[in-house]
Amino acid sequence: MRIGPTSFGWRSDIRHQLETNNEAISQSVTRRTLVLGTEVFSRSRLEALRAAGAVVHIRVLGLASVDSDVSPELALATIASVEVLGAFRASREVRAALASRII
Repeated sequence: MRIGPTSFGWRSDIRHQLETNNEAISQSVTRRTLVLGTEVFSRSRLEALRAAGAVVHIRVLGLASVDSDVSPELALATIASVEVLGAFRASREVRAALASRII
C-alpha cells in the first residue's frame, strides 16, 4: 500500500517508533540553559539528575558553583560540560575530574 500525501499512516508509524524507543529517548535527555547570575549545583540536585538519567550542560554568565559535598564521580555522571564567563567554584577534585569538559 502506497502512503500518499493525504494519508495519515505515517503519523501512526512515527507514534509507534516514539513509543517503542521511549526509554532510549528518556535516557538521552540533556538539559541546556544559560543562567545569568549565580547557579549552584548541590549534591541532591545532581543526584536527582542521575536518577532521571539526565545530564546538564552548565552555561553561566556570572558564578557557577558545585557544592563541596559533590563527589568527582557524581560530577562526571551528571555534568556534560562547563562553560562559564565569570567564576567557576568547585573542589579541586571535581575541577580535575571535569577538566576535559570545561570550555
